Amino acid sequence: MAVDAWLWTIGFLVGPVWVHSLGLSCAQLQSRSVSGSLYKEGDVIIGGLFAVNFKAPEPDHKFTERVPAGHCQSVNLRLYLWLKTMIFTVEEINRDLNLLPNLTLGYMIADSCLSEASALSAALSLVTGKDEVVSGEECTRAPTVPVIIGDILSSSSIALADTLGVFGIPMVSYYASCACLSDRKRFPTFIRTVPSNAFQAIVIARLLNRMGWSWVGVIYGDDAYGQTSAQLLINEVQGSNVCMAYSEVIPKSYSQSRITQIVEKIQSSKAQVVVIFAISADTEVLIKEAVKRNVTDKQWIAPTSWSTAGYFTTWSGISLVGTIGIALRSVEIQGLSSYLTNLSTEHYPTEKLEQNVWEEAFGCKFTTDSQSGLLKPKCSNLGNIQVQTAGFDGMYNVYKAVYAVAHAIQNMQDCEPGKGPFKNGNCPEIKPIIPEQLLHYLKAVKFTTTTGERVYFDDNGDPAGSYDILNWQIGTDGKMKFVNVGNFDSSRGPDQDLQLDIQNVVWGGSWGNKVPVSVCSESCPPGTRKAVQKGKPICCFDCIHCAAGEISNTTDSTECMKCPQRFWSNTDRTQCIPMAVEFLSFQDDMGIILAALSVAGAALTGTVLTAFFRHRDTPLVRANNSELSFLLLLSLKLCFLCALAFIGRPAPWSCMLRHTLFGISFVVCLACVLSKTVVVLVAFRATLPGSNLMKYFGPLQQRAGIFFCTMVQVGICVLWLALAPPLPTETAGGELGARIVLLCAVGSVVGFSLVLGYIGLLAAICFLLAFFARKLPDNFNEAKFITFSMLIFCAVWITFVPAYVSSPGKYTVAVEVFAILASSYGLLLCIFAPKCYIILFRPERNTKKNMMAK
Repeated sequence: MAVDAWLWTIGFLVGPVWVHSLGLSCAQLQSRSVSGSLYKEGDVIIGGLFAVNFKAPEPDHKFTERVPAGHCQSVNLRLYLWLKTMIFTVEEINRDLNLLPNLTLGYMIADSCLSEASALSAALSLVTGKDEVVSGEECTRAPTVPVIIGDILSSSSIALADTLGVFGIPMVSYYASCACLSDRKRFPTFIRTVPSNAFQAIVIARLLNRMGWSWVGVIYGDDAYGQTSAQLLINEVQGSNVCMAYSEVIPKSYSQSRITQIVEKIQSSKAQVVVIFAISADTEVLIKEAVKRNVTDKQWIAPTSWSTAGYFTTWSGISLVGTIGIALRSVEIQGLSSYLTNLSTEHYPTEKLEQNVWEEAFGCKFTTDSQSGLLKPKCSNLGNIQVQTAGFDGMYNVYKAVYAVAHAIQNMQDCEPGKGPFKNGNCPEIKPIIPEQLLHYLKAVKFTTTTGERVYFDDNGDPAGSYDILNWQIGTDGKMKFVNVGNFDSSRGPDQDLQLDIQNVVWGGSWGNKVPVSVCSESCPPGTRKAVQKGKPICCFDCIHCAAGEISNTTDSTECMKCPQRFWSNTDRTQCIPMAVEFLSFQDDMGIILAALSVAGAALTGTVLTAFFRHRDTPLVRANNSELSFLLLLSLKLCFLCALAFIGRPAPWSCMLRHTLFGISFVVCLACVLSKTVVVLVAFRATLPGSNLMKYFGPLQQRAGIFFCTMVQVGICVLWLALAPPLPTETAGGELGARIVLLCAVGSVVGFSLVLGYIGLLAAICFLLAFFARKLPDNFNEAKFITFSMLIFCAVWITFVPAYVSSPGKYTVAVEVFAILASSYGLLLCIFAPKCYIILFRPERNTKKNMMAK
């Protein structure tokens, strides 16, 4: 509250003490009239406060002597029409035969001069009254003004409610929307017909969210209205995607340097949307500087305080085109427009307050008529009185405020004795009206206006939140007009309260029909998430791509969602798709190649076996131990065919078959090779005098050795299958884990290692023995070929181990199949290719003589 307002309060309260000390009479105290007021006699006098002028006189801070009342200056024609609306409403009620038929309303209206001090001074003068009653040493006053309609400013209303509340005098404000005035403990006598600006904050927050404006500038006046409105908006957008780019205060001193700084901030900021919570006088100073600096690319949001300030358009040019205004409901009141626009010299004012308005606004000069002796005006610009009343939202609130008082008085009159709301069922007094009793009925009043609106007040003295959404547009005549593009009604619920026709909105700046973009950071598309930039509000962020296996399918997602099991993210990270099931199949190119090599190897082995069988009686076949050769070829054929068991969708039976078949067939093969190698070595050792080794390595012993070697591997496989058999398993594999790879888990690593280790042991023994026999005579050099085959075999399986461990997914199986085929081809070609060459292409060498040549 301003200091001036408090000084007026102190002067009012201590006045009687000061008067008594000076010996002044009661008449002298109370005869001080309400300066510049409009008065009409009636049974009940309703007080009114309207800021008809902008500039208030300098207040008296001495309180030591009577100072002549100063005059307010700078006419506010808009508020003057609101004043006339109150007079119109009082006259309409007095003509109504149904409402207060036996009682006439009067009024006493004063100018609050848009100042807390002037408003409080005028209000205190209204409630003290013009009449005085002197009875001995006591001063008593007649409460001719039991209620006041006003004031326009929230700050003034706070001062008035704090002061008049002590005396229980109710106030019904038509424009003070500060949410702080809803505090019933502090302001029990305050009621208003204008919605609390808490609703206004909700409307603007809804608008910002719907339009996607996440980076917004806020400017507010240095008063109760501006400060609370800005704070309410900040509170309302908390937890949403709206952030304040800056928050600036318009000083009441109107410092040019400070105003320039604010405008420069508006120009330099990325925020294209600017909300100004300030009274029209404060806003005018700021907008004029913005116009001077050619700020035309901003989208202005105007609250109720200046959303219909039409006089801005006379000097703002195109700077304010596209402004979105939150306006109080503007309802056409029957007869009001004609009443206001038909003011003329036939209804010239007789009170000083109105005469000052006419002199300044219409260029009138009042002179005394020689015949009647009355003051009559001579006006040079009376055409200005033909004002445009549409959009003057405050008029309807003034209209409802006066009717609320009238209906409250009517309810007081209708009270039945013994059923009253006061002690012992008493009814209220009517002549004179007790302010506290009138307040009781005002809080409970419910009525329907002539326009059909239902009016009532909640427990805080507030009406329901209801607004029009206006858009400032240039009409076909080149003049600014306020176009209704939507509305807000809190009674419709949070999902339906705001209705906006975006198609009819003209946006500010160069945006035209395109909705302005006001963001700190561009929206993050699906497939990304927002990461707030360090040290900045949540509206300033970077867009981070979702990790593999995570998605975001909405714009501006704050986090990425992990895909469920058996699903994976697509390339754009926007949806989860089923993982591709992968295994080494007969349809894969690799599977086809390996299967073809396997079948080819088996077929080639079969061909060799057929050739050996057809030439089994030839010296070459007989010299190479035909029985071992046939068994070796059969085992090699089995080795080639077992590779096919590794191709195809893994199943429990196939997993157990592939590893056991592989292990046993290779052991049989190596056991045959080992037996052939030993036979060759022993055969040459047996040729020495006194040697009798061959009797230990006959056919029976060879079969027993092969059987024993094989049974060792069979025993290992049986234990492996019994304790921890290989079984199918699923694992995420492939590129970025986007596939489910079906594999055969070895079950027991020990069992798998023993199978491979045993095969490796036999291969090593074969290699060593063959190496020792490599210098045998040329016609008996099978050991040399066995050496080569074992060298290939060992090289393949040594390199198999690291390749098997490092290969991903189905390539693990492919490596194992390749090792089987490579080692099988090595054995087949190194051992049997030379023999087949002689049998098929050099039959002349396949003779006993040639075999015994050396």
